Amino acid sequence: MTNTLREQLHAMADPAYRDFNASLIPGIGPTIGIRIPRLRKLAREIARSDTWREVVRCDDALYHEERLLQGMVIGYARCPIDEKLEWVARFVPKITNWAQCDCFCWKLRPAERDPMWRFIQPYFTSPHEFEVRFAVVMTTANFIDGEHLEALLRHLADVRHEAYYARMGVAWAVSVAFVRFPERMRRWLEDDCPLDEWTFNKSLQKIVESLRVSEQDKALARSLRRPVK
Repeated sequence: MTNTLREQLHAMADPAYRDFNASLIPGIGPTIGIRIPRLRKLAREIARSDTWREVVRCDDALYHEERLLQGMVIGYARCPIDEKLEWVARFVPKITNWAQCDCFCWKLRPAERDPMWRFIQPYFTSPHEFEVRFAVVMTTANFIDGEHLEALLRHLADVRHEAYYARMGVAWAVSVAFVRFPERMRRWLEDDCPLDEWTFNKSLQKIVESLRVSEQDKALARSLRRPVK
């Protein structure tokens, strides 16, 4: 990361937000404290410049926000999808917390959808917590639709990672799928759902917490809760 860009980031620091983030994000490491809208604005500016590749190529990110910025720039960058996926593959192993993962998973452009769907397949069964979460969150942001739902349910069933943020990503995806496809998801949850007990129960909890789920369906979700062994 260039000294000029690092100085620019430090000039955007909000100490109160830094302290809040440090308490909210396990594994955050050194952090400056920059609110996400300001960081996204800077990322868009960089992505429109001729130097964006230099920013995302850097391997010396010291601060949480520097890694956030790199991920955002990749998402905003206008380049051939094959090149973009190379940058994605380079970035994903650097993710160390849920915020870096979730802020990185952008809304795909039409030309990016099919290549990204193919690209994320191996990540569902990765041994690394945030690689699994990347696949699940990218799917939640882009592929909970009629075309991909059945394949998605198979992928969610295949996730066996025991780390918290991988499994919570699955629970989140299940709750969003329930909102969009309640009839199908009722059957999936009721008919010997293949999720482990912890993830299954967290999925039900997310459904109950949703403001877009009917009281009747929330009652159903509560009734399905499994005892945890």
